Amino acid sequence: MARVPKKVVERFVKATGKFQSVVQIAKDRDVNEADTVAIVGDILAEVFGYDKYLEVTSEFAVRTTYCDLAIRVDNKLQYLIEVKAIGTDLKENHLRQAVEYGANEGIQWVILTNGIQWEVYKIRFDKPISYDLVCSIDFLNVSPRKAEDQDKLFVICKEGLSKDAREDFHEKVQSLNRFVIGAIILSEPAVGVIRRELRKIAEGMKIETTEVEKLLRSEVMKRDVIEGEEAEKAQNRVERFYSKGSKRAKSPTAKSTPGGPEEPAKEGISFSDQLLKEAEEDDKPQPTP
Repeated sequence: MARVPKKVVERFVKATGKFQSVVQIAKDRDVNEADTVAIVGDILAEVFGYDKYLEVTSEFAVRTTYCDLAIRVDNKLQYLIEVKAIGTDLKENHLRQAVEYGANEGIQWVILTNGIQWEVYKIRFDKPISYDLVCSIDFLNVSPRKAEDQDKLFVICKEGLSKDAREDFHEKVQSLNRFVIGAIILSEPAVGVIRRELRKIAEGMKIETTEVEKLLRSEVMKRDVIEGEEAEKAQNRVERFYSKGSKRAKSPTAKSTPGGPEEPAKEGISFSDQLLKEAEEDDKPQPTP
C-alpha cells in the first residue's frame, strides 16, 4: 500500500472534522438530494483535494440520463459518483444504477454516497458485468488520525490516483478475505504442510493428503467459505497463483474516457459553509425581549 503523504494527512486532519459537523447538521435537517450533492462536492474539494470547478463535474451525461457527479483529472474520467439524499439509506438498486452508468461509459470506478456513507466500487467488465466493493467509509465516524482510516480516505483523494492507491487497496481486499484464506488452506502446498505436521505428531502413522483435504472440507472449514461463487473465484485465483509460481500479473486498469466541458468558476460561500454559519447563528443566545 502506498504511504499517505504528510501534506495529505494534514489536510485530512484539518478538513474532516469540519465536514463531520456539516454532514451532521445536514442529517439533522434532512436536506434534499441537490443539497447533498453540494456537500459532496465540497468534501471532494476540501477533504479529497480536487479542484471543485475544474475537476468535479456535475450532471455528467450518461446516454439519456445523468450521473450526479464525475471526477475528471488531466482530461480523464476517474470516478462516476451517484449521490442520494443524506437521509436515504444506500440500497442495491442505487448501486446497480451507479454500476450501469460506469459500464455504459467504460469507467471502471464508481462511488455511491449519501454524504455519510461512501462506497467505492470497481467494475469488472465480465459477462455479465460484475463489481467489487473496494472500501466503505462512514464519514461521521472516520478518524483522520488513524492509519487505517487514512488509507481508506486516500483511495478516493486526488493524490491517491497517481500512486495507484485504489488498485493497491482493491488488491488487498481481494487477497485478505475468508474465501482466499480458505482456498489457500485447501491448496496442495498447504494440505501437504498439514499432512507433514500430522505425521510428526502421529509418528509412524500413514496419512494421505486426500484424507487431510477431505477432513478439512467436511469438518474443519465452514461450508460458505468453500462453496459458492465467491469461494470458486478465490479457488481459481489461488490455483492460478500456484500454477504460475510466484509471478502474478496485475490486470491493466481500463482507460477512462474524457468528460464534458469544464464548468465556469462560481463565486460566493459554499453550501457547506452556509450550513455551518446558520448552525452557529442558531446556537447564539437570543436577546431577552
